[in-house]
Amino acid sequence: MSKHEYAVQIKRMTGQEDIPLPQKMSELAAGFDLYAAVVEPIVIAPGERTLIPTGFSMAMPDALEAQIRPRSGLALKHGITCLNSPGTIDADFRGEVKVILANLGQVLFTVNRKDRIAQMVFQEVPKVRLIETEELSDTERGAGGFGHTGKQ
Repeated sequence: MSKHEYAVQIKRMTGQEDIPLPQKMSELAAGFDLYAAVVEPIVIAPGERTLIPTGFSMAMPDALEAQIRPRSGLALKHGITCLNSPGTIDADFRGEVKVILANLGQVLFTVNRKDRIAQMVFQEVPKVRLIETEELSDTERGAGGFGHTGKQ
């Protein structure tokens, strides 16, 4: 496990000075909570999805990616989740971070300005080199795919 500390630059988007920057809600939290930078409340109907701005962009070292993940409380209490989860923000992206929220619940859900909507977790990204080959080594599993091991 890495013990590196990385500096990530955060830039507020113009007009979003009142939106809190990403922050950890406890000392040992893995994720930084993200806040909605919506101008007006947005209502997400059951089965719908929408893109929610967060009011910031960032620059991180090329050894990192940022993953956008749902907040467990929103998921449990309201059925609100993040699509494309975890969503990946690459180190070379400099646009505003946005979150795809989906309502899997059964009632309308309103996103208000400054609501905590998701969390962002940073992960190290290993340098990987793909090597094309004609054959792969055998394993006990082989090409067994979805559900191949049966029910437990």
